[in-house]
Amino acid sequence: MVQDTIQQVMATLTQRIRQQPIPLGVSSRHVHLSERDFQQLFPGQSLQVKKDLQQPGQFAAEQTLTLKGPRGQIAQVRVLGPFRAQTQVEVSFSDARVLGVDAPLRLSGELSQSGGITLQSQQGEVVLTEGVIVARRHIHMSRAEAMLYGVSHGDTVQVAVTGSERRLIFDDVAIRVADDMCLEMHIDTDEANAAQIGAGGVVARLCGKSQVV
Repeated sequence: MVQDTIQQVMATLTQRIRQQPIPLGVSSRHVHLSERDFQQLFPGQSLQVKKDLQQPGQFAAEQTLTLKGPRGQIAQVRVLGPFRAQTQVEVSFSDARVLGVDAPLRLSGELSQSGGITLQSQQGEVVLTEGVIVARRHIHMSRAEAMLYGVSHGDTVQVAVTGSERRLIFDDVAIRVADDMCLEMHIDTDEANAAQIGAGGVVARLCGKSQVV
């Protein structure tokens, strides 16, 4: 009897946790640099922290770059730290059209056969043959948070975004689980505009796993 009561209480608490809003971050275009590319673009400098980000150890740097594509360019694109093993440029589909680059929809780190671009600073230039992607929408979670939500790394879920006149459900949201992550959903600026995010009072809640079609 006591065991049944404890299980009921735990189930109730877990359900309440799953109904809590998920922190929602809108990712503007940005660049993750390898240390080698950073030294070519900013010789003699160090990667300087401008602002810490939600994910532990992640930060926006003081340094910015210009993205140059075959059709156009975009200036003042923020560099994020820390350094990566391979330079990665994340843009929206709208940005990709402005630049004239091929940017496939990928998870972070999946750069094989992705788009190329030129990175330019006042001190140098780096030409990438691959590394440009549109980031697939995803939710970062710690292992404990994943257990509470009943999901695993690599799962895909549906997330309801409410609080604006353009409320919608995002499908195929990837779950990313690691010990050094905390609960936060990431979408890009195109997706934020589609849901009118930025108007205030927006709430994101996990509403189930994606259905395999």
